Order: sequence, then structure tokens, then C-alpha cells
Amino acid sequence: MLNQTIRKISYRVALQRLPALLSDAGFRGDTAADAALLAAMSTDNSIYTMMPDIVVAPRDAEDVQRLMRVLEAEDLCDVPVTARGGGTGTNGQSLNAGIIVDFQKYMNRLLNVNVEEQWVEVEPGIVLDELNAQLVGTGLFFAPTTSTASRCTIGGMVSTDASGKGSRRYGKTSDNVLGMEIVLDGGRTLDSDAPTPDWAKTMLLEIEAACRSGRDALLGRVPALSRRFTGYDLERAKPPKGDLEWWRLPIGAEGTLGLVTRVRLRLLRKPKFKRLVVIGFKTFAAALDAGSALLAHDPLAIEVMDEWVQGLADKAGILQALPASLRARDGQPIAYNFVEFVGDDEADLMGRVEALRERALTLAGAIASHVAVDDIEMAALWQVRAASVGLLGKVSGTRRPIAFVEDCVVPVENLAAFVKDFTALLNRHGLNYGMYGHVDVGCLHIRPALDIDREEDRVIMKAISDGVFDLTRRHGGIFWGEHGKGVRGAYLAEFVGAAAYDAFGRVKRAFDPRHRFNPGKLVGDPGSLMGIGTTPFRSVNTDENDPLSLAFKCNGNAQCLSYQRSNVMCPSFKATRDLRHSPKGRADALRHWHQAHRQGHATKELESDVLSALDGCLGCKACATSCPVQVDIPEMKSHFLERFYRKRRRSLADRVALLLEEYSPVLARHRKLAAVFARVFNPLMEKVTGLHDLPLIAFNDVGIGGYQTFCAEVIAQRQWHEDTVFVWQDPFTALFDSQAAMALADGLRGFGYRPVFVSMLPGGKAAHVLGDRTRFFRQARKLRSAIDVVAACGRPMVGVDPAFIMMVRQEYLKAGLTGQPLQLVQEFLNEEIARGRVLPKLATARLPPKLLLHCSESVGAGATAWKKLFAALGASIDVAATGCCGMAGLFGHQQRHQALSRHTFDLSWSGQLQGEREAMVSGFSCRCQTKRFSSIRGEHPMRWMADAIGAE
Repeated sequence: MLNQTIRKISYRVALQRLPALLSDAGFRGDTAADAALLAAMSTDNSIYTMMPDIVVAPRDAEDVQRLMRVLEAEDLCDVPVTARGGGTGTNGQSLNAGIIVDFQKYMNRLLNVNVEEQWVEVEPGIVLDELNAQLVGTGLFFAPTTSTASRCTIGGMVSTDASGKGSRRYGKTSDNVLGMEIVLDGGRTLDSDAPTPDWAKTMLLEIEAACRSGRDALLGRVPALSRRFTGYDLERAKPPKGDLEWWRLPIGAEGTLGLVTRVRLRLLRKPKFKRLVVIGFKTFAAALDAGSALLAHDPLAIEVMDEWVQGLADKAGILQALPASLRARDGQPIAYNFVEFVGDDEADLMGRVEALRERALTLAGAIASHVAVDDIEMAALWQVRAASVGLLGKVSGTRRPIAFVEDCVVPVENLAAFVKDFTALLNRHGLNYGMYGHVDVGCLHIRPALDIDREEDRVIMKAISDGVFDLTRRHGGIFWGEHGKGVRGAYLAEFVGAAAYDAFGRVKRAFDPRHRFNPGKLVGDPGSLMGIGTTPFRSVNTDENDPLSLAFKCNGNAQCLSYQRSNVMCPSFKATRDLRHSPKGRADALRHWHQAHRQGHATKELESDVLSALDGCLGCKACATSCPVQVDIPEMKSHFLERFYRKRRRSLADRVALLLEEYSPVLARHRKLAAVFARVFNPLMEKVTGLHDLPLIAFNDVGIGGYQTFCAEVIAQRQWHEDTVFVWQDPFTALFDSQAAMALADGLRGFGYRPVFVSMLPGGKAAHVLGDRTRFFRQARKLRSAIDVVAACGRPMVGVDPAFIMMVRQEYLKAGLTGQPLQLVQEFLNEEIARGRVLPKLATARLPPKLLLHCSESVGAGATAWKKLFAALGASIDVAATGCCGMAGLFGHQQRHQALSRHTFDLSWSGQLQGEREAMVSGFSCRCQTKRFSSIRGEHPMRWMADAIGAE
């Protein structure tokens, strides 16, 4: 142990030279060891944490070879090297000390596709959804489907031999891999599609002998299930009468044999038709018992969700996609089976669906069923099931469902008995738990609720793990059915037996004689492996009133790492593919800083690294709504900045922004003078503050449109017509975009209302973003008081800019400032229509075809409300699916953010605007960004609606 510690100290000193050595060797990728990135890489979707020493992101396979050649140096040859993809592993698979090789950042390309032979070659960092999106035009797809498809990488799927929905028919990842390239020590490369190099011949002979020696022993211990045992696959690597296929051994080996740099995958024809049947049952037991009967109809997949998860989904409001007959009523819980059919013959498919529905409703406990036909509805319903993992992470209290025995697989006929024994074990320990999973293959995800910060619960966790391992064997199953092994590899020797495990060891030594690739996982000498109770645990709780408590609740499920450009979360990660610039990475960094701060060793370097990670946050708030745990990074950033700047001076740009908001009413009163001043001095201001493309103060306010403005106190003293609507502006819209305010008022007037503006007050937006919370509270209280005064008049209140409205709804609420909320104009008009008010129709020909929303609307009900409103007014428009535009208030004006701001715009907005001459754009920031980076005319939707009311 002492020698091992000395070696670690030695290589950690030597690693300080690694960036320079790599640069000298021609390495073109990135190396980083800042605290924020290391914290982000120290966790995955498990309960564990392990801090690496440095993160290396290679650009290509040649970079990987350069890395391994450099690591041949005497003082670096013992450094652990661990591959990482999306970091979605539930058992610490990609966590280790030493070097983490980040493949998702750059090595994410589709290299070659052969449509005729139905295969594709990819780099390991490509995300599953990215791959299938690029294959759309071929009619082919990579079939293994995981619930994390939006962020899991192909390399990670190969590493854990991942599978998911449809695996009974499509198989696991290992059933769909055709070959690979792998880099070993010294940069030596094995390519399954190339002749064997001379240096590898002796090594491969030893591997072949190991496979022969352990194959029969392995098969004698492992059940023959569709979710077969994989990882060090002696069975397929050396069939009795076939040649050695060495490339099958790294599949499921979790990076313990080398660094995979290229994978060839088998593709399948995409089915022409699919249908989804959702069946409700009174109890989870009834849904489970129905499995065999439903399986007789040969569906692609049968997924199940228990009553507890259903209740969480109901509270989260995501069951609205289900028809009323399948939603719980009067507090009565309900369990679901999701049954999917696919095929190329639509009539045959519908026949099978109807036969299943008829049979299902005769089963004990069945309540109702529903068939989804179109892709949008099916996607929405599958999202209900896919949200299970995240919902379980949102459970209140210190005990929350965690993954450590969540993917056992048993024969389908044994599933009910296995679950009975499993739940009895949990009940003996007095634990709550959630269940969902794949009935068709006998694999359920069961997550017991534990407080992993408590030593007592860690003891319980170990006892449950041991008990479930024994139960799985007793019921003829496999302990690791879907999510890989990770630290649970400590059970591997007992499961496969001495002879097979000895063969595994020979394979490991042949590929990795120094035991440097992901050491401590799966195969090693006695005492050298990580275990479920001995690996360091991630802290999951802090005081509920702690403003950074949500950083501790982030469970690494990583929905924020989605690469879908139309998904709002998370723009900075999409643009950089840098984990520290994601909600998960920022939560990890904040948690790490919080713990260091609490223990009294938060260094300036650590704080600067955390600040750098937070600086890239655009504040779109998608994480506050789209994340299952609702990890609100902008809110926590505000609290961090408040502490950070207690002892530091703010930048000139920050001070200018704060003063601009503070004195915005003064500037508004002297608007013309301020407008002239801005036109003269903006260039100088940009030069000295590092700001860019500052907007110009408008010469005129809404009075030019004939609209009156009154302060709240005056409004409270008057009587108002029943058609009066009070309109609220934020400082930035009022100063820089009075045209948008008039557009909204013109639209309301065109619909028969009498808009009246309320005198603009600072709302604290800039103060909140910049962490000046004293200023924020002062401004917010004053504005909240004014809103309450006007609300007492009993007339509707709407805001001009979505970001301003959402701040009043969200930030004010978190600050304890409650009251009647401001409405988005589309919400107000929809309510009016619902009450029976008849509004004039719109002339569709006068409207641009697309509406692009501010991201604060996209993640809420704003998009749906706009669609509903335009439909009610007889107009059909396309609400474009976009992410953040990249402006985000002050962010896009800061010189240091120009490249990121532009790249973010290009990711989704640029494509949506291509070929358009004009568009409806709802947010002030978005209109500024559209003006900067395109030539189209982008106006507030109400401008276009006002012009289209009653027009021919």
C-alpha cells in the first residue's frame, strides 16, 4: 500500500509535465487540470466520486497514439488511463484517478457508411442520437436503444455492452458490433480490419489460449439469456471451430483492455410503421403478471412503470400526454405497460395491435388501453416512461432512490417470483423503492431509496447488494443485465468461477500488462478492485435552505448533455462539448467548491476555476425546468457570485450594467439626451468595458403611439374600463426596444382592448445575473409592491419581454416574493378566448411563416400557447424548434463571449432563418441577435398580428 501511494505521488508530480510533452509530440487535442473540469469528471450517473488528475481530449486516433507513446516515459508508465464518453454509467465505470481520456469532445465523427452492406464506422465519442440523425437519409439505423440516447456515446455503449428497449429482437450492442480499432501501451494499434502486426502475434496467441482455457468453464456458470453475459466474452471471441476474433473481448470490458478509437457497427433497415399501446393496471403486480400474455403477441418491447414512479410523473405534470382513461383519479395509483410494435406491413401491424388490446383488457387488473399512431404522440408517451430515472432522483427527503442493483435480468417466467423476493428484502430493511424496466427480457430497474451520506445506509446498501446478487443466481439470472458492472465487478470472480476468472486475468495481462487501463475494475489481483462499499461516495445532501442544495441533488442523469440542437438545454455545452460548461459540470464544480469552502480550504485558484465554468452560462434557465431534478444553475450562480465579489472588485462592464438598470427610470425620463449620448459614446464605452454591439437607446417611448403611461400609485386611484390591460416593461425593452412595446399594445388595441403602460421600474434582472443580491432584493421588492398595487385594480397584466416575465415568476418566487404573476400576452389572449371572447381573425398571408421563441418560453408552456392562439385566430404558423439564440442579455455583448455567442446562434437559429426574409421573434435578446447575425426582419409576434388583424 505504501509503495502504491508513493507511485501515485510520483506520477502526479510527473503529470505536470504532460501538457508540454504532448505538445512536443504533436498532440493536437486539449489537456486540462482545472478544478471545475476535474470535479465534473469525478462523477457520473452513479453514487460514486473519484477525482482524476488531468483530462485529455484527443482530436483523432493519431492523438491517442501520441498520448500512449508519451506515457511510455519512466515516470509516467504507471499512470492510470481511463476512457470516458457521455459519463452516463450508473456504476462508476469511467471514474478513476490519473488520466481521463475525453472522447466525446472531439472524436465524435461518422467516418464511413456502407448502405449496401449496412454498416457504419464511427469514432467512439459520437452520441447515439447524433449517429442515427446522420443516418436518416439512408433508411438505416443503429438499433440498440437506450433511455440516455440523447447523450450516451457509442464508445460507452461498447464499453458496457449497453442495451435497452427492443433488445429481445435487436440484441445488445455486442450483437451489432462488426469490428474495431484499439490503442494499447506505447501507441501500438490493433485493427480488426487490417493484417495482424508482427508485435501482436505472440499476444494474440496468449489471448486465444486464454479463451480456450476458460470458455467452457464460463458457459457452465452463466445462464443462457437474451440479455447475455458479456465483457471478456470468451464464448464469441474464440468459438470451438472458428478463428480468434479478439475485438469481441473489449466489448463490455469497460475500457480495461485499451482505448477504442474506431468501431464498425451493423445497421438495420428502419421499420416503416410503428404503434405504441399503453395499458393501465390497478397494481404493479398485475402489470408484471401480464408480461407473458403480452409477449405472446411478439411486440418489439414491453416496458413497465410502477405506481410510485407514476405518482411522481403525475406530480411533475408529464402525464398530460396520456388520455384521461389512463390517468389516476381520486388518488388511486396506477401502473403502466408500454408495448411497442414495428413492421413494414401496416395492416398486419394493426391486426397484431388490436389482438393485443383485446387480450390485454381480459387480464386481471387491467383498467384501460390506448393506441398511439403518430410519431409525435408516441414520442411524448415514451417520454413518460423515459423520465422514470430522473423522476426518482427528484424525490424529496435525504433518502432518494439510487442505482446499485438496478439491472438484474432473470428468465421472464421467473420475473414475478424474483421481484417478490427482491421487494421482500427491501421491505425487511424498511425501504421505499421505484421500479420500471423491460418486462419482455426479464430486466427490471429497481432503485431503493437510501441516504448514501449516512454510514448506516451504506451498510444497508452493501447488505442489499449481497442479497440481490444471491437472489439473481437463485432465480437463474445475471446480476449485470444492462448497465455494465463498474465497481460491481467485485462480484465477477464469484459469479464466473475460478477457471473463467483466471482466463479473464490472462486476457487482461495480454492486452494491458501494466494494468493501467481503468485499473480497479472487473479484473485484478485480490484486494485491488474497487467495491460498492469501498469506493468513495458522492455527497448527496446538504441543508435544504442552503442556496447551493440543488448542486448536491444533481444525480448525474445528464439530460443536460443532450446534443439535439432543437433542445434548449444546454446551449453552452452544445457549443463547446466541454463538460464543465454543462449544468451537470457546473453543479459538480459548485458542490466541490461548497465542500472546500465549508472545510476552510477553498483556494483562490479553485474559486477562479468555478467562476470560469459559471461564466459560460447563458442563463437560459432550461436547467431549472427541463432537468428532472430542476438544478437551477443561474440561481446558484447568482449566490456564488454574491460570495465571490464580497472580497473582489467587479469589472467595469458589470458595474455599468448594474448602474444602467438602477438608473433606467432616469434615462427614460431624459430619453432624447440619453439617446444622443449613447450614439456618441457607445464606441468608447465598448472599448473600455470589453462590451460589443451595444444597442442604442430609442429616441421615442410608447407615447409616440398614443399610449399613456402611469405609475402604480396613480393607477390605483382611478377607475378603469373593463377592457383595460396593463402592460409592464423591463428597463432594457423600455430603453432600447420601445417598438416591441408598441407592437404589443397595437395588437391588444386591434383585438379590442385598451392597453395602458405602467411606469417602468428596475426589476433586478442584471443584479440577479451578476450576483448583486442586495441590489436585486431592493429592486425586486419595489417592483413586486408596484405589481401588487396594480393587480388590486382587477384588470389583466401582461409583460412585453418573456425573460422579464419569467424572472418575476421564478426568481421572485425563490426570493420569497409572491403575488399575482404577470402573463405572457399569448396566455392572456388564450384565456380570453376560453372565456368566450371573440377576437378578429388574422390574414395568414400577412404573417411570416415562422415564429422563433425566447428560450424561457420554449421550456415552458409558451410555445403551446402561441400555437393555440394562432390556430384560434385562423392562422397556421410554424413554431420553430430552436435552442438558445446565444445573446442572453449581457452575455452576447461581452467581448470574451463573442465566439460562443455566434456558435450558439449558428447551432439552431441560423438554419431556421435560412431562406427567410422575415420572422416573428418573441424575445428582445433574440431580436438583437437576429439583427446581428442575419439579414432578416425580426419583429415581435404582436407586430405582425396587429398588421394582420382584419386585413384582406
